[in-house]
Amino acid sequence: MANKAPSAQELRSVILQLSEWLEDDGAVLPTRSDSRHELVADAVRGAAFTLEELAPGHSVEVRIPPFVAVQCVAGPRHTRGTPPNVVQTDPHSWLRLVTGLLSWEDAQQQNLLSASGSRSSEVSHWLPLVPISAHHSSPRRKS
Repeated sequence: MANKAPSAQELRSVILQLSEWLEDDGAVLPTRSDSRHELVADAVRGAAFTLEELAPGHSVEVRIPPFVAVQCVAGPRHTRGTPPNVVQTDPHSWLRLVTGLLSWEDAQQQNLLSASGSRSSEVSHWLPLVPISAHHSSPRRKS
């Protein structure tokens, strides 16, 4: 996936290929030699770029190392040093948040998510992006 939001169908397709990995509470990032590594990278980046498109702005930086960092949420632009509003999590937790398999509150309570700054929690308003359910509903998109 390029450095832009994928189509809803592309993002859903990549995420569904990882559903077994996502449902494993203790899953770790696959090694680079594991074929799922690139799928995880594509899903993480695609979801982050989708969030960036849905919540345009520069008030909050969302970091999912080692794959991507994006700025989102309307408000003052941050230009130097450490941003005042930062959300950081690992790829597995990020994709579980994106799919609704993990709530924002649970992620914070389990120390799977760091959200610093007065505006960082605003990111939670756009999650989940691609809910995983029996009906496989579509990702949220701007109207």
